[in-house]
Amino acid sequence: MTMKALWTTRERGAGSGTLPESPDHGAPGPAACVASAGTAPRSLLPLLRPAPRSPLLALLGCLLGLSRVGIAQIPTNVPQPAQAQAALQQAIQQNPGLADVLRQRLQQSGLTPDQIRARLQASGYPANLLDAYLGGTTPGPSVAPGANELAAVQALGLAPITLPVAALPVDTGLVRAARGVAPVEAPSRVFGVDVFRRTTTQFLPLLSGPVPADYKLGPGDQLVLILTGDVELAYTLQVTREGFVLIPQVGQVFVSNLSLDQLRDLLYTRLGRVYSGVKRGPNATTRFDVTVANVRANQVYVVGEVVQPGAYQISSLGTVLTALYAAGGVTERAEMRAVDVRRMGKTVTTLDLYDYLLRGDTRSDIRLETGDVIFVPVHGTRVEVSGAVVRPAIYNLKPGEGLAHVIRAAGGFRADAALRRVTVYRILPAPERGSSPSGRVAIDVALKPVSGERGAGPTDDPLGSVRVPTLQLEDGDAIVVDALPSMGEGYYVGIAGMVMKPGAYPWRPGMTLRDLVLLARGPRVGADLSEAEVARLPQDRAQGELASTIRVPLDSSYLFERDSLGRYVGPPGISVPASGAAEVALHPFDNVLILRQPGFDFQRTVVLTGEVRYPGTYSLLTKSDRLADVVGRAGGLTAQAYADGIRFVRRGSNVGRINVNLRRALEDTTSRYNILLQPDDAIDIPEYEPSVKITGAVNSPGSVLWQQGRDLDYYIGAAGGFAQLANKGAVSVRYANGEVRTRHRNIFGTSDPRPGPGSEVMVPAKDPNAPHTDYVALFAAIAQILASAVTVIVVATKL
Repeated sequence: MTMKALWTTRERGAGSGTLPESPDHGAPGPAACVASAGTAPRSLLPLLRPAPRSPLLALLGCLLGLSRVGIAQIPTNVPQPAQAQAALQQAIQQNPGLADVLRQRLQQSGLTPDQIRARLQASGYPANLLDAYLGGTTPGPSVAPGANELAAVQALGLAPITLPVAALPVDTGLVRAARGVAPVEAPSRVFGVDVFRRTTTQFLPLLSGPVPADYKLGPGDQLVLILTGDVELAYTLQVTREGFVLIPQVGQVFVSNLSLDQLRDLLYTRLGRVYSGVKRGPNATTRFDVTVANVRANQVYVVGEVVQPGAYQISSLGTVLTALYAAGGVTERAEMRAVDVRRMGKTVTTLDLYDYLLRGDTRSDIRLETGDVIFVPVHGTRVEVSGAVVRPAIYNLKPGEGLAHVIRAAGGFRADAALRRVTVYRILPAPERGSSPSGRVAIDVALKPVSGERGAGPTDDPLGSVRVPTLQLEDGDAIVVDALPSMGEGYYVGIAGMVMKPGAYPWRPGMTLRDLVLLARGPRVGADLSEAEVARLPQDRAQGELASTIRVPLDSSYLFERDSLGRYVGPPGISVPASGAAEVALHPFDNVLILRQPGFDFQRTVVLTGEVRYPGTYSLLTKSDRLADVVGRAGGLTAQAYADGIRFVRRGSNVGRINVNLRRALEDTTSRYNILLQPDDAIDIPEYEPSVKITGAVNSPGSVLWQQGRDLDYYIGAAGGFAQLANKGAVSVRYANGEVRTRHRNIFGTSDPRPGPGSEVMVPAKDPNAPHTDYVALFAAIAQILASAVTVIVVATKL
């Protein structure tokens, strides 16, 4: 029989191994699941028979993406409905919006509620099973869908609701009975317990795959023997309970407790008797290969301090750790330093789980055999480590291990650990507890540096460069490693003023002012390095003093920016002593102020544009430079300059435009118009423009030549006069220097601004939707009131 015939599954008629559709409420049967999952070994065909009616298995097999093959591989002695219920419950918990998905699926189906009830009843479900998800009812937590509700979706002819495959448990190579889903537990304070905890207790078998070279064959293993060359044959060989395999035409071969290499040596002899071409060496005309197709399952027992003690079927490749994972891990009472493996009543190995957890060492993790017993005892000496260590937790200790061992197990000290001392809190013996209110005592353990003994090189020891004295610990001890205080709690010194990085810095014995300035990245440009002020905590606070100040000398050596020859690199400053200033020792909480050079400032610039001989950006020579000074440095005004049109804008402090009479400032430098200049002042002197521009609500907007003495009405008339909607009372004139003046009218007359060269006359338009005011009638009413008032005054005077 060829390999294809051995390993291909085909659908046949009912009389030759047909896989009929499952009657589970219309859910796809095993054949449909197998068709979607691919081919399966013929040895699995007996397991693919229809299982009893179970919507849970149908959901797990099809809705969650598992083929019926995977579910059927679970041994018949395992309570499959409990496993299915556990896995389904986990999947629903990980998908809290499942109820909304179900309600939406029903609403989009196009079926009326009556049609849904009729189909449910025809499929064997209660007619009201999905009533909570029909119409506008919003399901709450009390009506979350379960197995029947999800299975009923397919009975309605709708697509199944698929859940993420990630909701399923991970294959760990185990075959075990599920004992329900464990509740979510808080992280354990005992080191290593959480490593063995799993989110579910359901495991699927791993019965195939390569085996290690030292694997010993035994009853239950399945081998594949392939011969090629003169003959083309393939055989599936099952190892019997007695340890034999039956090879056609060869007979029984005892293989129990043999490795594959030993079996190959034996087969050269046994096959060579039947097939003359089977030989060692290059002259062989028939070659063979034997591999393990499926490994057997071993029955082992896990007892003691594990979450779920009991008997488990695990792969023959399984180890002690495999069994512990299968049993849900160890409890918080477990002794993880001495897990016993007993075989035939004798201890074959003792596993220290810390080797696995801390160093990844699994050399003691032996493979198990049928009948092995894994026993996890109750813990012995146990201590707690907290504070500035890498892994604060509760640790188990072996006999003879002390303080240094447990700190190493905790990952060593953190970078912020206070490496001077460690405190051990110990529970007093019962007779001595009456002398202590808390029943505990504190033991102070001093630490010592060992850098001088070990050298400056790096070390892999978690204790680093600290020596921990030998101290035997007792059960219940609590070890506390203090952390360094924060900046607000520890000793510090502060620096402010003319330094690059002012702030607070940790104080240390022997710290000097030079050290602190260096930490502050040196002085800033403009710093006064003749002296500095130090504010220090006072010796006497009787009069309420908060600080006492002293002046300390500095010198040019505090300028740290230097070239390769040691010369200072940077801008010049006031003269300071070259060197020789005494070092200043700092006290805890000193505040240092680096002073600013008197009168120091960077260059101030103003911008001068327009009709001057040399426009540009000018730096002020002194803080008393004025307008006439910078115009003079720019070569004065050109012949085309219009001095009255100067535009002076002060950008500093958002002042804006300032009215300046440049002509007066240049004629009389002591006048108020010759103003002091400020940084970023902008001065623009325009070219003379002998015209006036008229814009807005006039009949012919444009420009008119300026004429000496002409008033506002002249220029408006030259532009065709006011338009119909012109607002005559709001006419304004913008002069060449940016100043704006507006026409003012009152009962005594009109005050009109007089345009100058380069001016612009702006005539606004009225809003046609605004309410109209009859000014003639208003003036007549005012005149009548004034006449009446005069008459009253005259009559009163005659009386």
